[in-house]
Amino acid sequence: MTFKPAILQHMNPTISCCLKQPYEFQQLREKPLPLKGFEFHVKRRRIGAMAAISWVALLAKEALFTVAASGFELPLVAPDQTVAEAEDEIRGHAQALLEVKDLIEFESWRELQVALRKSSSLLKQDFYTIIQGKPASERPQLRKLYTDLFNNVTRLDYATRDKDASYIRQCYDNIVVVLDQILSRI
Repeated sequence: MTFKPAILQHMNPTISCCLKQPYEFQQLREKPLPLKGFEFHVKRRRIGAMAAISWVALLAKEALFTVAASGFELPLVAPDQTVAEAEDEIRGHAQALLEVKDLIEFESWRELQVALRKSSSLLKQDFYTIIQGKPASERPQLRKLYTDLFNNVTRLDYATRDKDASYIRQCYDNIVVVLDQILSRI
């Protein structure tokens, strides 16, 4: 059995590497490679770099120039507020927090959230100032009441967002009970 050279060149790589390549392959090697792929990668990199720069600029802008929402982002202690002033104002702010009951009755959820956030943030400042002015022996009980009150305010806010009327009333009742305990201790 004899092998033909055409079959041999496919089976033996040492013989096939010495053979001349067909004319079409020689022409392809002599032509310069097109730069379309290169230009595509450069354009993609340029677009990616511009997107990254704009993203970083947007984050920097947001980090430097943010405006606090009308929620719970106010500082806890007003710098020029005394304990006596806080004790005078806490009753008014507690009354403002309790006045959201009318909004609960009318199921005005958006207005309820706005009023709740405004009155609770002022109440939070006053109550925290009072806690800081009390002796160390009274602080743990007041902190527990503080936590109970504002956890219920947060739950009420979330229930308002979800428009869960029964849970809103339950949270409001809890707020009334805790506020009565707070005002009796102050």
